[in-house]
Amino acid sequence: MAPTTLVTGGAGFIGSHLCERLLDEGMDVVCADNFATGSAANVAHLLDRGNFRLVEADLTEPVDLDEPVDLVFHLASAASPRDYLRLPVETLEAGSLGTRNALRLAEEHGARFVLASTSEVYGDPLEYPQRENYWGNVNPVGPRSVYDEAKRYAESLTMACHRAHGTNVGIARIFNSYGPRLRPGDGRVIPTFIRQALDGEPLTVAGDGRQTRSVCYVDDTVAGLLALARSDLTGPVNIGSDEELSVLALAELVKEVTCSNSPIVFVDRPEDDPRFRRPDITLARTSLGWRPRVLLEEGLRRTVDYFRRERGLPPMSERVVPVN
Repeated sequence: MAPTTLVTGGAGFIGSHLCERLLDEGMDVVCADNFATGSAANVAHLLDRGNFRLVEADLTEPVDLDEPVDLVFHLASAASPRDYLRLPVETLEAGSLGTRNALRLAEEHGARFVLASTSEVYGDPLEYPQRENYWGNVNPVGPRSVYDEAKRYAESLTMACHRAHGTNVGIARIFNSYGPRLRPGDGRVIPTFIRQALDGEPLTVAGDGRQTRSVCYVDDTVAGLLALARSDLTGPVNIGSDEELSVLALAELVKEVTCSNSPIVFVDRPEDDPRFRRPDITLARTSLGWRPRVLLEEGLRRTVDYFRRERGLPPMSERVVPVN
């Protein structure tokens, strides 16, 4: 019998790619989602595969599965600023009640539990680059705290179960993943820039654009999660690209990839918006043998082509350029 993996939040952006990769590797996959931010459309192409099952479930309530479970990936949470600011209490409950219920299920089945945490646990970091032993600089009462503190609590709860119950756990801190199946209106910087560029709208850069991000293509993110799952590493471990660029440079690159003439305009920076974001990925390299492999421009081209296909447009390589 093939190993069974539960992916909570499996109909979300990263979760859907993870489900697909697990199926391709021969695993039976149960995808659980309450569709608060995920979409059944993200996994519709998997429904005819015999070893895939989609379950509508709210992880704030106990979840049980009839079949034995070997591995649990816990990704259930709002992840974009627009979503977690719209669903503040629900985001905190996903990190607290949702994590406890997912851990309890893993414990009952003797399964390895992998928590998808986030670089947001570092807040607006005072350490550069960010290493896993850095405790972070988080505003516990700011608007972003509903996500930051939910993930920090989820990490603490995961480690408490590991120490108290011997639960087999791994914690991944994901840095700014991007790729196909991002929603154009979810508020994250890359889908926002791509949507604006394709619509011919100004690209809105927060502040002066000098704040930095380290973005990682979703295939690499998924590979990092799988590498952690197959290891005995508890973590936390940073999963992200250590190549850093400014938000302004990212906007310029999106313009280049989309062949857009949209202007760049500057808007106010959101409260507690991190100034710098760059992971130290030494632990992932040495302990997991993992590193990002998809170059930024290639990842952006794949993402832009996805957005174009969703609009019924040909990929950039087939784009017809009008002759004057």
